[in-house]
Amino acid sequence: MAVYVSNIVIEQGFDFDTSFQLEDTRTNSFLDLNNYTTEGQLRKHPGSSTAVSFATTVTNPDTGIISISLTAAQTILIKPGRYNYDIKVAADGKEYKAIEGSALVRAGVTR
Repeated sequence: MAVYVSNIVIEQGFDFDTSFQLEDTRTNSFLDLNNYTTEGQLRKHPGSSTAVSFATTVTNPDTGIISISLTAAQTILIKPGRYNYDIKVAADGKEYKAIEGSALVRAGVTR
């Protein structure tokens, strides 16, 4: 499975959500995510001991759509700056990194 790279922007103090559509690179069709679980985290750098966990959902397993989100209560606690994140999928005892990228957390003004 190829890793999909996507950079994201998270606004501090606001809800965040986005979706990704995964493709099976062997067949050039949507990746079938039936029976898959997902998990994802945001960290300042890959070796950081502090992480923020995304809520992850396989939104449409037949068309390979994964959604990730953070609440405003979570994003307000993240200091502005650059971070790394990834999302993994798992099924049948195997885990794969499906998505990775940089995340820019921008400071919020309105409170």
